[in-house]
Amino acid sequence: MTVLVTGAAGFIGYHVSEALLARGERVIGVDILNDYYDVNLKFARRDRLMRHDAFEFIKIDIGDREAMNALAAANPDITTIIHLAAQAGVRYSLENPFAYIESNVIGHLVMLEMCRNMKGLEHFVYASSSSVYGGNTKLPFSVDDPTDTPVSIYAATKKMDELMSHSYSHLFGIPATGLRFFTVYGPWGRPDMAAYIFLDAIFAGRPIPVFNNGEMMRDFTFVDDIVKGILAVADGPPSGDGAPHRVFNIGNNRSEPLMRFIEMIEKAAGRKAEIDFQPMQPGDVPATYADISAIQNEFGFEPSTSIDEGIPRFVEWYREYHGMDRN
Repeated sequence: MTVLVTGAAGFIGYHVSEALLARGERVIGVDILNDYYDVNLKFARRDRLMRHDAFEFIKIDIGDREAMNALAAANPDITTIIHLAAQAGVRYSLENPFAYIESNVIGHLVMLEMCRNMKGLEHFVYASSSSVYGGNTKLPFSVDDPTDTPVSIYAATKKMDELMSHSYSHLFGIPATGLRFFTVYGPWGRPDMAAYIFLDAIFAGRPIPVFNNGEMMRDFTFVDDIVKGILAVADGPPSGDGAPHRVFNIGNNRSEPLMRFIEMIEKAAGRKAEIDFQPMQPGDVPATYADISAIQNEFGFEPSTSIDEGIPRFVEWYREYHGMDRN
C-alpha cells in the first residue's frame, strides 16, 4: 500500500516513515520544513529517508488546499494517511497562537476535506496530545475523562482536531483514529523537548531550567514504542455502528518523577547538571500519566522501553549526531 505521512521530517514522522519503509510500504512524506527549531535536523531526517527508493518527499504546507488536493489526485493509490504535521510545543503557543490555529486547525481541516474526496482511503490516523486533559487532576488519564478544560492554546487546537475528525467521520464515513501522545523522546528528538534541552545544557555547562521546582511527573514514552503503536493502529481502522472515529492514549503507562529523568540523563552523559528551579510555567501541568487499557485491549499494545534503557540510547544518538568525543 501507499502511505502518506505528514510531518515526515519531524521527530515522530521520521521514525514512522522509516518503520513503514522497513516493512516494504511506499511512503509519500510531506513537510513544510519550517524553522520552529533547527531546520538542519529536519534536513538530516529527510535526507536519511530519501535514501530509500520507496520514499518520495514533497515540500508542502498542509494548509495549502490546492497543493494537498493535487497531491491526493496524483496518488490515488494512497490507502492510509498518518497525519503528524502540526505546530508543536505548549510554551510557544503563548507567544504565537496564530501559528497553532493555522497549522493545527486550518491544516487539519484541509486534511479532512482532502480525505473526504479520496475514494481509496481506508484510514486517517492523526496526532492528538495528552495536553487535551488540561486541568484534570485524576490520574492516570483515561480516554473517558473529560477534556473540556484546556490550559494552553496548543491543547485547545488538539481538542479541536478531535472534534472535527469525529464530525467528518460521522458525516462522511471517514475511518479515523486520534492518538494522544504522552511526552515522546528518543534518537532524532526535538530540540524544544525536555530530554534534548536538558542534555544540551549539561554538555554546554548551562543551568537546566526545571519548572514547578522539580515537582513534576511525566509519562515519558520512547519513540520506538510509539511507532509500534501507530503502525498497529494504522493497520486496524475502526468499524461498526456509529461514526468510525475513536481516540486512544499512547504512552508508557508509567509516570516518572522529572528529577529521576534528569538523574538518568546525568548518568548517561557522565556529567552533573546545574539545576535552575523555577515556578510552574503558564499552560503547563504538574503530572501526566496514560491509562492505555483501550489500546492494549484492542491492539495488544505494550510499551517495553523504560527510561533506564531509553535515555542512554538517546544520549548515544546525541553524541553521534553532534560528533562528540565519548571521553
